[in-house]
Amino acid sequence: MRLLADLHISPLTVELLKSLGHDVVRVSEILPTNASDEVIVQRARQDSRIILTQDLDFSRLIALSGQMSPSLISLRVQSSRIEPVNRLLSRVLPDLNAEGLDASIVTIEDIPLSFHIKTHTSRRTAECVDRQRTNHLYR
Repeated sequence: MRLLADLHISPLTVELLKSLGHDVVRVSEILPTNASDEVIVQRARQDSRIILTQDLDFSRLIALSGQMSPSLISLRVQSSRIEPVNRLLSRVLPDLNAEGLDASIVTIEDIPLSFHIKTHTSRRTAECVDRQRTNHLYR
């Protein structure tokens, strides 16, 4: 999976994801640390990367853009400590990789551990339709 990890994602998490075989770049490696969310979205689109974030603003930006990319993985977790985030991503990303995430906004929640996939269906309206794929296999 080609990921662009924003600044809310620890460099240690990026290293773990790389060790699991993912192609991950952290925003601070390719953009100024004060880059706006809009610039990050544009760079992810340009580089064909999925944004990995804990920042809820990205969902709105991508949905309202009217574009089919980039896709997004948004973490909504009770603790942003490195160890729980790493465990969560290690468990969920293999299933997401199998799903194929073109034109998707994915929300991963840790209570109960699940993920939800929404697919962009219209470039003009940026309407998102729930594919009704909620995975609760992680309980």
